[in-house]
Amino acid sequence: MSHAMEGEMNGNVCEAVASDRTDPYGFERPQDFDSYKEMMNEYVVVLNRRSMRWSKLLQGKANVERNVTVKRYVRKGVPHEHRARIWMEISGAQEQLERHPGYYQSLLAVERDTRLEETINADMHRTFPDNIFFKNNAESCLQGSLYNVLLAYGHHNKEVGYCQGMNFIAGYLIIITKDEEKSFWLMDALLGKILPDYYSPAMLGLKVDQEVLGELVKAKAPAVGQLMAQYPGIWTLVVSRWFICLYIDILPIETVLRIWDCLLYEGSKVLFRVALTLIRHHQPEILRARSLPDVCECFKQITRGAFTMDCHTFMQKIFAEPGSLSMATISKLRETCRQRVMEEESRRP
Repeated sequence: MSHAMEGEMNGNVCEAVASDRTDPYGFERPQDFDSYKEMMNEYVVVLNRRSMRWSKLLQGKANVERNVTVKRYVRKGVPHEHRARIWMEISGAQEQLERHPGYYQSLLAVERDTRLEETINADMHRTFPDNIFFKNNAESCLQGSLYNVLLAYGHHNKEVGYCQGMNFIAGYLIIITKDEEKSFWLMDALLGKILPDYYSPAMLGLKVDQEVLGELVKAKAPAVGQLMAQYPGIWTLVVSRWFICLYIDILPIETVLRIWDCLLYEGSKVLFRVALTLIRHHQPEILRARSLPDVCECFKQITRGAFTMDCHTFMQKIFAEPGSLSMATISKLRETCRQRVMEEESRRP
């Protein structure tokens, strides 16, 4: 049996055991379940409308082209039944999969890297403990697939190997695709193309993008920028998890998946749009902070509540609230910030 088929079969088993206390992805929702259900009751109308439009758009098409219509559709949300296909095509992962038949299976067949296996194993039980599909028991559905994808990626990208945070990304991809090989190629698109250097040993890309966000905040929310400037290294404290986990476990799952729709189409600038929207929208609360712990607590709180739960409105806001934000602007800021980060690193003993 191929690993891809194994993933599909696991997915079908898992769907059968989802309960009333979980969302469609297997996450338990004990605290905000009522508000989640209320939001979903309204959101399902939007989903049905989008589903019909996507089905019409995709009818009879072998491939999804990148064009203005598709970009607009992606921003308005990809329905669950089309998400795996759309993610694969808009990210370039499908093209890679077709160009390298059998490559994923070959990565699992090579001699195992013991150290890599140990590092991955140490994180397995920490991956979505509140998700019924990842429970560490006899009926566990997706842990085997998660392990395979992470091991294959570690063999594929030896410079990165395995880094904390990658388990959550792989887990989300497996939940959506129900297929190990597709999850592997989507990981490669995210980590290799869209977010280079986020997960390398030095994590230079991540450090640079935290600084870039600081510069963007100075320009688009100057009062918050001024407050944050009082605390050196503050951006690492408050947003490193936002970026390294691509908002997983930070924002509600429906919102995260909508962000990923756009991230896979438009690239990393989407991460900045989300961060800037959260900061600008909650500017009054942030400015009330009087100490470093206050700021850190405030940044935890601003990711919760009705504003982020209502994913459809939230996604409209991220493309309106921060104003213009081009990849050219971000690339320029990255150059400046990269120099600064590297100079700081070189001065460390």
